[in-house]
Amino acid sequence: MTLTFACWGYDRTEAIRNGTVPIQGFDVQSLELGHRDIFDRMGSKQEFSAAEFSFCEYVMHFAGGNSPFVAIPVFPSKVFRHSFIFINRGANIRTPKDLEGKRIGVPLYTMTAALWQRGLLQDEYGVDWRGIEWVQGAINAAGAHSVSTGIPKLLKPANIVHADPGKSLTDLLISGEIDAAMGAQSPDCGPHPSIGRLFPEFRAVERDYHIRTGLFPIMHLVAIRRDVHEANPGFAQALYTAMNEAKAVAMEKQRHTGANAVMMPFLAADLEEIDTVFGGDPYAYGIDANRKTLETQIRYMVEQDYIADAIPVEDLFVKVE
Repeated sequence: MTLTFACWGYDRTEAIRNGTVPIQGFDVQSLELGHRDIFDRMGSKQEFSAAEFSFCEYVMHFAGGNSPFVAIPVFPSKVFRHSFIFINRGANIRTPKDLEGKRIGVPLYTMTAALWQRGLLQDEYGVDWRGIEWVQGAINAAGAHSVSTGIPKLLKPANIVHADPGKSLTDLLISGEIDAAMGAQSPDCGPHPSIGRLFPEFRAVERDYHIRTGLFPIMHLVAIRRDVHEANPGFAQALYTAMNEAKAVAMEKQRHTGANAVMMPFLAADLEEIDTVFGGDPYAYGIDANRKTLETQIRYMVEQDYIADAIPVEDLFVKVE
């Protein structure tokens, strides 16, 4: 039987897509799709044998019991989220505390990016996010961000309203109908006189945040359908091994000094910073290398009413080496 693995087009998974690194012992079709398409199709109908998947959505399924998924500790997407908090320049927002009591757009309240943004605003700046009105809608298109019918519900209702279905969050931010917006994407309007960042010097802020806290926010993990896992012993381990090997191939290519493998003109300087700040591998897989980040986001999920109780991180993943 041919299995399917759906993932976005990362450099660290390219070797699996092009067949350089096989998933040993299994016939696997690799599919490159957009994040939201993958999440909606995997969450609603479990369309893929395995897939990159929202961390929060997976944990909410796990906490609810009877989850259709298991997971391996592979984290294809890690992103600092300070740089994705945008403000309307006329909303009198000068500091993070000024967000309190405002109307803030968010693509999906339960998305992992928003979990981290509320958590860091709370921990780092003392922001009480519970008094905020959250306006939910797509950041760069009219309508909803997600069409999934499989996303578990919050344990307690949050102050969420839906955006005007004819306008994007970017439209609302420009017009001042919302005071700020946060999530996983930037407004696609380019530089705009009405829009600014809450943290204009975001690279320095995010770098300092990581050095002080040791946190690099995890957005996604790799989920496997439970029935596929049970019917295919060894698939979880084979996929974990292949993901590590593919990442190693990408890192070796990225570090080739004869020419830049990616379109980053200052790649040499960025690689030196990666070595200094992250010890050479910002995208380390496995539980131990990510324990503090994993435990922090589980704490945020409890505090923000995604799940009732903290879950030991080892319980979230099948055993792989």
